[in-house]
Amino acid sequence: MTTEERTNLAARLGFRPDQVVQEIGYDDDADQELRGSIEKITGRELVDEEYDDHVDALVQWFRDGDGDLSNTMTDAIGALEDGGVIWLLTPKPERDNHVEPSDIREAAQTAGLSMSKTIDAASDWSGTRLVVPKR
Repeated sequence: MTTEERTNLAARLGFRPDQVVQEIGYDDDADQELRGSIEKITGRELVDEEYDDHVDALVQWFRDGDGDLSNTMTDAIGALEDGGVIWLLTPKPERDNHVEPSDIREAAQTAGLSMSKTIDAASDWSGTRLVVPKR
């Protein structure tokens, strides 16, 4: 792991320069440091839910009560370039609106996604990396 990957939140998540990253589910509780680090490393502002082209990666802020997670994931897949990833960001355990890992696993399977890893993404948020399995 490089020094940048240890210190830059976005690098730890695998974001790279020039990537187009779409953000879905933004609200006042989203981690601003993480958002800023993604924009810094990619050199681009995050695009919002209205963006209608393909993206290299997607950041999905999701809280218990935000709706049907599997539908949200299924909708997100259509925007991804081949090889793109979804980072599902959910409140950590013991935080308001925490999403159980079993719910994430079930929704990912229903949407046809594979969970590749879960990390400590920010002070109040866990990140689950989701990928479309290669065919």
